[in-house]
Amino acid sequence: MPASTTSNAPATPGAARPSRTARPARPKGQGQWAHGHREPLNGSEQQKKDDDGLNVRARIENIYAHRGFDSIDPADKRGRFRWWGLYTQRKPGIDGGRTAVLEPEELEDRYFMLRVRVDSGQLDLDQLRTIAGISREFARDTADLTDRQNIQLHWVEIENVPEIWRRLEAVGLSTAEACGDVPRVILGSPVAGVAADELVDATPAIREITDRYLGSREFSNLPRKYKTTVSWLPDTPYEANDIAFLGVEHPEYGPGFDLWVGGGLSTNPMLAKRLGVWVPLADVPRVWWGVTSIFRDYGYRRLRTRARLKFLVADWGVAKFREVLETEYLGRSLADGPEPARTAPIDHIGVHRQADGNYYVGVSPVVGRVSGTLLAGVADVVAAHGAGRVRTTPYQKLLVLDVPEAEVDGLVAELAELGMSATPSYWKRSALACTGIEFCKLAIVETKQLTADLIAELERRVPELDVPITVHVNGCPNACARTQVADIGLKGQLVLDADGRQVGGFQVHLGGGLGLDAGFGRKLRGLKVTAAELPDYVERLARRYLSGRKPDERFAQWVVRADEEDLT
Repeated sequence: MPASTTSNAPATPGAARPSRTARPARPKGQGQWAHGHREPLNGSEQQKKDDDGLNVRARIENIYAHRGFDSIDPADKRGRFRWWGLYTQRKPGIDGGRTAVLEPEELEDRYFMLRVRVDSGQLDLDQLRTIAGISREFARDTADLTDRQNIQLHWVEIENVPEIWRRLEAVGLSTAEACGDVPRVILGSPVAGVAADELVDATPAIREITDRYLGSREFSNLPRKYKTTVSWLPDTPYEANDIAFLGVEHPEYGPGFDLWVGGGLSTNPMLAKRLGVWVPLADVPRVWWGVTSIFRDYGYRRLRTRARLKFLVADWGVAKFREVLETEYLGRSLADGPEPARTAPIDHIGVHRQADGNYYVGVSPVVGRVSGTLLAGVADVVAAHGAGRVRTTPYQKLLVLDVPEAEVDGLVAELAELGMSATPSYWKRSALACTGIEFCKLAIVETKQLTADLIAELERRVPELDVPITVHVNGCPNACARTQVADIGLKGQLVLDADGRQVGGFQVHLGGGLGLDAGFGRKLRGLKVTAAELPDYVERLARRYLSGRKPDERFAQWVVRADEEDLT
């Protein structure tokens, strides 16, 4: 027999090994439930799997309110409490330089911020007085009007939360899902149902969504927060929301809504994209359900930094998103729709005639900072002048509806005595500020009082400003005050002063906007200002614009063509 050619001897060192066919790398799972990725991929997802955030209410009422702050499970305190509108607030005296280095338990105080959910900004006087009373009795007379139409209270103790809930719910208000990985408050036009140029009142759709889905287990575990606006008028920041319905007239079907998806700011800003469909009012809740279900099922849950709907929309594109919505969730096609006309955002400040012949009056507190005492005073003034409804706005303002013509002047005068002007300067009218380091654990710099002082100084220095220049001040990079879409957006951070010392200051964004000037602000390399330099810088910028603008040129348009040295 011939010798065998097979050998069991070990391979000679250095000899070539048989080649293997390379296997393609398996893509890393993004935690999408629709693809079977149900195993939690981070601590937040594990917390939600362990227990639905809505369940924490029972523990607050039955355990924590009786045993006090020290009895609270950290997973509830820093996680699930948000499902009921509660955040621990920042401990006083901790400077911004320590925000990113301290542990949560070192940053947090024994008190809570409580967010009262005000869908579409709609409040009657009983509700306003109830919030005012809670503020004075349980929150050291604090209250802030937010740019999400909510009202936030501070200094709330856990022992008082059940009684606060009882009082709010007795007048039809709630803190349910005001925070957390859930559908947040639904923005709506503050003049819905009364505006003379409104063709469709979106209030019934907003009410159906909140009645059916607020507190529902169907959407109590989304990948991240989920922001909605439904409005006929362009008086909400619709391009900065996860889902937005904006009024439009279809040439064949009549008035309805244009659908936008995938907006959001924070550290990776994206503007919402039109899906190109027309939605009648009756279908808005069902279409909202479909888009929200896509986010729940296909949203990325592996990394919290990529868990917003905007990242899915960016990866899929509009065509695929629409296809999935129609085929997998709605089971039918949506009608193609026209694009709405681009207009400047509307803030409703001043006196305006309603469709029914009465008037609404928009007034401006300073960057939303009010108090329980002030809100109670507003309620008394409103009632004394024959009106019964107020509205919060997405611009930290307040509206009074249904004012008889004979009562307008008296109402305006008495609100002005309370510090709520219907004819504010453009500086006061166009400013926004987030909570800032006073109460927020994420903040690096102070915002509310700084912005109030800035407004007062600019009113003194540049009283001739005759057009809006929006100034949005944020205490950290998270853009709660929509810094990237302001004329002058100020993002809080630590900067070096002239002596090389680290102090509170701001990175500057210029020329951002929504509507007519939709886009993100111009960010010049190295353009940062200290808090102390801010009045000089904004004055200098405003004067250069006023002297160099073309006829009818808006600030954002001027910024695009301005030389860099004019912007520094």
